Amino acid sequence: MTDTVSIASETALHQAIAECEPAPLLMSLVHVTGDTGLLDEFGARLSIEEPGNHYRTGTRPTVPPGTYPDDVAADIRARARELLTPDAVAALDVPDDDLFRRMATICTAQRVDAEFVPLLLEQAGFAKDRRHVPVTVQPPADFDVVVIGAGIVGINAAIKLGEAGFPYTVFEANDDIGGTWHRNTYPGAAVDTPSHYYSYSFELKADWSRYYPTGPEYQDYLLGVVEKYRLREHIRFGTRVLSATWLANENRWEVVTEDRGGAVTRHRARAVVTALGMLNEPNVPEVPGMDTFAGTVVHTADWDTSLDLSGKRVVVLGTGCTSVQVVASIVDQVEALDVVVRSPHWLVPEKTVGGDVPAGEKWAQANLPFYDRWFRLRTYWFASDNLYPLPRIDREWAATHLSASPANDMVLRTAQEYLRQSFPDRPDLIEKLTPDFRPYAKRIVKDPGFFKALNREHVTLHRASFREVTPDGVHTTDGEFVPADVIILATGFQLQFTTTIDITGRDGRMLADVWKGGEDPRAYLGVQAPGFPNLFVTAGPNSAPNHGAGHNITGEEQVHYLIECLQYLLENDLAALEVTPEALDDYNRRVDEALDETVWVHPGAEVNGYYRNSAGRAVVPCPWRLVDYWTMLREPHPEDLTFTPH
Repeated sequence: MTDTVSIASETALHQAIAECEPAPLLMSLVHVTGDTGLLDEFGARLSIEEPGNHYRTGTRPTVPPGTYPDDVAADIRARARELLTPDAVAALDVPDDDLFRRMATICTAQRVDAEFVPLLLEQAGFAKDRRHVPVTVQPPADFDVVVIGAGIVGINAAIKLGEAGFPYTVFEANDDIGGTWHRNTYPGAAVDTPSHYYSYSFELKADWSRYYPTGPEYQDYLLGVVEKYRLREHIRFGTRVLSATWLANENRWEVVTEDRGGAVTRHRARAVVTALGMLNEPNVPEVPGMDTFAGTVVHTADWDTSLDLSGKRVVVLGTGCTSVQVVASIVDQVEALDVVVRSPHWLVPEKTVGGDVPAGEKWAQANLPFYDRWFRLRTYWFASDNLYPLPRIDREWAATHLSASPANDMVLRTAQEYLRQSFPDRPDLIEKLTPDFRPYAKRIVKDPGFFKALNREHVTLHRASFREVTPDGVHTTDGEFVPADVIILATGFQLQFTTTIDITGRDGRMLADVWKGGEDPRAYLGVQAPGFPNLFVTAGPNSAPNHGAGHNITGEEQVHYLIECLQYLLENDLAALEVTPEALDDYNRRVDEALDETVWVHPGAEVNGYYRNSAGRAVVPCPWRLVDYWTMLREPHPEDLTFTPH
């Protein structure tokens, strides 16, 4: 039996060496052997580039950035076959900062500056986030923290509050965890950020089945994390938060909840963390006659899993990430499919969107020392601040081009070329699917098979919207009638920023009023508002990393910051903290100045979407590099805060 197991392990190792990525494989070899000379040997054969250089120049590379030459990759695999065994262990643990930076540079084949090292050590899973405020005082038993929401950020907050010793309770309106990924069960629901990065930096997963996970697989990941950390005992499911009111005489929040049975309960908390995301309430368009439709109307956020689309005439309204996923997923089931598009997005090809992770890659992730962390580092690196130039405006260029800069133009040309390749004999579809605004002014969509579906004979694209719905179908704004059995609204969500809960701070001021119902929200670091002590809003205004990476890093940054703030209170024997109005104004002045250099403020055409409010102010995107925002949130800045003593 032992010999059989050994042979199987050797076979799995050699399959992994053949299928896995050569760069993290080289890094694993360095860890296993402890031989840093391998870095010199193979690094000398690489061309180390400036990060993001081809984006700045607008020059499209012939191979993806960071790709090792074929001969170098082959030699790394050959060396791995010589040196690795199925039970290899690391002779070198987490390297010091200088060696780590050197290894990261060779792993990415790009220069990695020292400012990125602390972030990469954390985000790639080499080290947990480091506490900055000295920890000499343990949280008292009555320092209760309320977390609202048990999605990706709420789960993160629960884990980190628990590790820091803070008593906490999570209130979740749904009957299980997951937030977006519990709710969105529509056909084709998937994450459009790479699997090996869109996860917690402290909980890497080696066995993702696809490079971009499906919604169910991502929900399974979150469920596993919740079970591992035993969070369910702290979560009140089916419990909706109605209000939170600051009680100045107690220096506490009163949080009012309602359970499924209608029972209303009042709770006390020293701090409140909102983890609701910014997009929660389905955006249902008001169309005359919608209630007269004889068939089925379903919004993707409220999908009926028993709905059978086989042989049905289906109309889909929308063309964002959700719409393209639905269309690609249902095209083979339906009799007729009409896609109604008011304002198309720029779509780009992504070869791994629907790609399965090879067995050898999964084995390497699970078994080769440190391989998974270097793989995650590369995934993050090429999807983060390398992309920072893409939405930025070169005013001289933009004056004479639709695109915003040479870098932005590269994305434009990629999307245009993809359109032409997808529809070589359909100029009508190319015209209908070509936006009139700059890339990144609205979210770039990675195509999971949408364009391929539009080429099918039973699929029709309408560049229009709904004018009226009648019992037997849809009248579009371009004068067509589309008979239908099912209408699918892939129309996204309303932008709300926590304003659906009555949050009342000092002097009776309500956050919804201060933020004008979510129309003009302004927060310090995207997290805090004056007059709302010990309130921490995650996924707040101007905190979304819209140039790259994902919601997971924002959540980790903001949770780290709030833990540091709470510890600061303990260390200094204070009851509460809040940002000063002056600091808020100064921060948002800098935010607006930085955003004025982006396509989010200067889209090149009139753009509908949730990035900007009705006045044209960008309220969602964060203007900073990820490394800058991460650094800002390492610890509280006392000069920007005001404190309440006990």
